[in-house]
Amino acid sequence: MTPQKTMSGAAWAQLVLLALIWGGSFLSTRIALDEIGVFTVVMHRCFWAMVLLWIVVLATGQSVPRAPRIWGAFLIQGVLNNVLPFFFLAWGQLHIESGLTAILNSFTSVFGVVVAAIVFADEKLTARKAAGVAFGVAGVSVAMGLDSLRQLDIRSVAQLSVLAATFCYACGGSFGRAKLSGLSPMVASAGMLTGSTLVMIPVALATEGVPELMLAPRTWAAIGYYSLIATAAAYILYYSILAKAGSGNLMLVTLLLVPVAILLGHLVLGEQLMPRHFAGFAIIASGLVVLDGRLVRRLRRSGA
Repeated sequence: MTPQKTMSGAAWAQLVLLALIWGGSFLSTRIALDEIGVFTVVMHRCFWAMVLLWIVVLATGQSVPRAPRIWGAFLIQGVLNNVLPFFFLAWGQLHIESGLTAILNSFTSVFGVVVAAIVFADEKLTARKAAGVAFGVAGVSVAMGLDSLRQLDIRSVAQLSVLAATFCYACGGSFGRAKLSGLSPMVASAGMLTGSTLVMIPVALATEGVPELMLAPRTWAAIGYYSLIATAAAYILYYSILAKAGSGNLMLVTLLLVPVAILLGHLVLGEQLMPRHFAGFAIIASGLVVLDGRLVRRLRRSGA
């Protein structure tokens, strides 16, 4: 397992910036959905982010992989880490609040721990991790509500859709570690987005037709934000933080982005979340703190 790193001031600044960027992605996606379909939303996100990242790769002189095996891995990774989760999140946002989507999205780290424990020998599910997972499951159950767990309506299906996205992200993270860890992060991201674009173009054309270019300015602004900033630029920032602070510290971003998404949803879309949503998020956050482990170790040392 990767040891925890100390967070520098620069790393904290980048982490907060990434949380602000990703927190805004939920609002921009919801705005775009007012005018274009879910598949077209995902296609735009993958395509424009791919273009920008390949420009960065070529401008920085990085080599482009040629092995068919790597491009096959790009395709699988694109489906796991882009196509499926982007679709599940966007479809879910048609029926639930963007703030609630962000809360449920924070379950990604919990699924990540479970999937990694299954796939990798060095990521065993310890008692502490199992407790963190249990907190996460309890938090999601509270946020969704007992009614959603007892009966399936469109809101409960939408919430399950968001949770499906978090599972896909977890699988994508483990697949990327296993198959693409030898590549530079920028090349891996550009290749992954190429694979997802190759999937999404025919899917969007077959289901929603040729994309409309005469869109409202706010729709194009939303597309530009969630594709160029919240996807391409965010990947660049993500890997910069990962190198500086490690994966354990980077997990904090899933918590920090939630208040941003909730506030933007309230101010711009007039969304109102229920007390149980906030309570569920607090429990999920507690689970992530337990998974992180540092606070638990400090408490043990202080009590020793």
